[in-house]
Amino acid sequence: MAIVSAKEMLVKASQEKYAVGAFNITSVVQMGAIIEGAVAKNAPVIIQTSVTPARFLKPEVVVAVFKALANEVSIPVCLHLDHCTDVDFCKICADLGYTNIMFDGSHLDFEENIRRTREVSDYCHAIGGITVEGELGTVSGVEDQIKVASDDAQLCDPEKSFEFVERSGIDLFGPAIGTAHGIYQTENPVIDFKRLGEIYQMLNTPLVKTPLVVHGGTGLSEPTVRNLIQNGGSKYNVSTNLKYILMDSTHEYMTGHPKEYDPGKLDKHVKMETRKRIEYWIDLLGSEGKAL
Repeated sequence: MAIVSAKEMLVKASQEKYAVGAFNITSVVQMGAIIEGAVAKNAPVIIQTSVTPARFLKPEVVVAVFKALANEVSIPVCLHLDHCTDVDFCKICADLGYTNIMFDGSHLDFEENIRRTREVSDYCHAIGGITVEGELGTVSGVEDQIKVASDDAQLCDPEKSFEFVERSGIDLFGPAIGTAHGIYQTENPVIDFKRLGEIYQMLNTPLVKTPLVVHGGTGLSEPTVRNLIQNGGSKYNVSTNLKYILMDSTHEYMTGHPKEYDPGKLDKHVKMETRKRIEYWIDLLGSEGKAL
């Protein structure tokens, strides 16, 4: 087992109450570090690109590097397009070899979100071997987190969840429960664990059919992360934390070696620091040893 769709690894995670780390990259150095860290921990892992890095690196390049690295290992690995609002770009990435696609229609009204998400689902399922993630409600940036968390209208309506999942044809579901992208500006962000648990019970009992996704994973306390997993989160997204590691480790190395112009040594340092963080997340999410 190496390259798989996300749902293949997440059904098991959902059943056994651990989460698979889904890590956003902006460079191939990070991709290599993530896979190395997952291999060291014998853990399944999801590599993610948001739309801007995917366009900058070129999705053809991302897929080629991913396949070259993933085909050398035996752990389950998935390549995911994150928060894409462009149906056509979703299709391009699916054609090129991404194994999981997220169409983000959370900014649309309910019916239009379903319509466009369904278009992506039907396209990917027709290709085969590609699973699709959808989102309902508002997952904010950190500056909006308190506003969103206190505004019930912007959180995912549990009663709408079943209808959305059934009509959109998605395989994975990201409900808005008060988490936010970026670094939280409060030590105790308001997260609706009860809402997540209700949605999980509605969609995944007695059998797991649609694993749940936690967006905005950076900056939450370890007890909060564990609580999210216990309430049904099985795909746990980490983006901002890895950006900080990339920038901080680059600055650290260049400050410590001002006269050394060796990009290879810099890349090696960044890769080592990134891998350490990946291994930390795998331990926290409980996915060590789950690459079966």
